[in-house]
Amino acid sequence: MPVNIPRDLPARATLEAENVFVMSDERATAQDIRPLRIAIVNLMPTKIATETHLLRLLGNTPIQLEITLLHMGSHASQNTPPGHLDAFYATFDEVRGDTFDGLVITGAPVELLPFEDVDYWDELCEVLDWSRDHVYSTMHVCWGAQAGLYRHYGVPKRELPEKMFGVFDHEVHNPHNRLLSGFDEVFGAPHSRHTTVEAADVAHVPGLEVLVTSPEAGLYLAATTDGRQVFVTGHPEYDPDTLHMEYVRDRDRGLDTAPPLHYYVNDDPSSPPRVTWRSHAYLLYSNWLNYCVYQGTPYDRATIAPRESPSPPPV
Repeated sequence: MPVNIPRDLPARATLEAENVFVMSDERATAQDIRPLRIAIVNLMPTKIATETHLLRLLGNTPIQLEITLLHMGSHASQNTPPGHLDAFYATFDEVRGDTFDGLVITGAPVELLPFEDVDYWDELCEVLDWSRDHVYSTMHVCWGAQAGLYRHYGVPKRELPEKMFGVFDHEVHNPHNRLLSGFDEVFGAPHSRHTTVEAADVAHVPGLEVLVTSPEAGLYLAATTDGRQVFVTGHPEYDPDTLHMEYVRDRDRGLDTAPPLHYYVNDDPSSPPRVTWRSHAYLLYSNWLNYCVYQGTPYDRATIAPRESPSPPPV
């Protein structure tokens, strides 16, 4: 949240240079305040766990949020009880006429499929297109980031020779971007994916900025210069044991998955994991809510201006 200080206070210039968000009395008194309406398109098979992961991060803010959970009506979930979906979720058809301040689109375990072969791809394209004029700012996570970059900008995903799996160091490229306010120059974040998006492909798109990369894991964070589309290729929302459970699952299925890197103490799977990413995960989501959503969305959501972007490739 911003700090309200007198315009002429000497500390103001220093704080602004450090990317600390300060606000004048004039702006503070002119602000209208209401809850933010946030939708989550949950594409993960483990929907209940993913809800918990994301709501934990979204709830770490003094801003009041109203959450709407969405699932794909064109896909039959096999891992979530139908009663849970009926009780707590809506479909896109039920909200397509609504507007939201923010939207989160999760990852999904379909990355080795061509986008067009995913059974709910047509419906997801509708959601992505709809988000441009019905949502003020959208955060795309992991495969959701790959899908968003492909649909909006034609940026391809590329298959990796082996699974990108572990907790990797990341380097901040633009510390003055508000999404990265308060970030360390180097921080850790989890990845679990078989495909990637090249930072160079994103950097060539007008209006997109590469904000964070990893020497090992590649692109981690990119966003439009206006903050209305954010793309996170990793999983900052993961619990301490999520990578471990994925590793055990793969091993029990007979897959030749190597242990997640830089995760267990001494890289020994019999040792407990080290949690080195939690503080930056909270910071990323609170910065997104504050700077990309709260400070820009209109009080009347019906007046959200459509976001222009290149014509999407055909479905």
